[in-house]
Amino acid sequence: MDDAQLLRYSRHILLPEFGIEGQQKLLASRALVIGAGGLGSPAALFLAASGVGSLTLCDGDTVDLTNLQRQILHRTASVGQLKVESARAALAEINPEVQVEAIAERVDEARLAELVTQADVVLDCSDNFATRYALNRVCVSQKKPLVSGAAVRFDGQVTVFDLRQPASPCYHCLYPENAESEELRCAVTGVFAPLVGIIGSLQAAEALKLLMGAGESLCGRLLVMEGLRMELRSIRLKRDGNCAVCGGNPAA
Repeated sequence: MDDAQLLRYSRHILLPEFGIEGQQKLLASRALVIGAGGLGSPAALFLAASGVGSLTLCDGDTVDLTNLQRQILHRTASVGQLKVESARAALAEINPEVQVEAIAERVDEARLAELVTQADVVLDCSDNFATRYALNRVCVSQKKPLVSGAAVRFDGQVTVFDLRQPASPCYHCLYPENAESEELRCAVTGVFAPLVGIIGSLQAAEALKLLMGAGESLCGRLLVMEGLRMELRSIRLKRDGNCAVCGGNPAA
């Protein structure tokens, strides 16, 4: 690191759990963020500000006026622009040293497999089950750590699925794909603006810890937030031995 970097990241370097070595790990790492909306906005901002060397952002949507209530990467002048391009411009203002790859598409499973291969950590900031299930399958098959977040109305949750750990569950263990799950979207149900900021920031925190090998991740635990009562609780998760994705005999 040069003198400017030592100054920029000095408050991280002062932390014994980080130090210069930890910051250098961040500078050499690549994070993949799926979704540049409510969750992806704070997650990408903190990853870039913290000095993650390369960020890949995937989102096929354009900025809409209704997004601005909570998607803090975007500005009024960004309405009509591709979200990933709006995000790239905002992140460049925060930290021009970070290399940002903007992929303006809703990536399918084959494309996800290519992108996950290049990443050291993956953040699921998407808003639909199809993407979540596909991303989970890819991360399980490649044993890449997946930081999963969700937020709707006043309730949010975040966890880590890390199949590098033998006891780790996967997203399918928590929400089996053949189960009857109601897909709640902000456009229909609404969402409390600060909630996505909190959950997305927690995703960034977990990703940074994973990249540096610091502390204990949320692997095996689901952190649930109830925003109206401002309560946090941690739920233990177990791997499903019969899981079709990560179980002993995964489906072909």
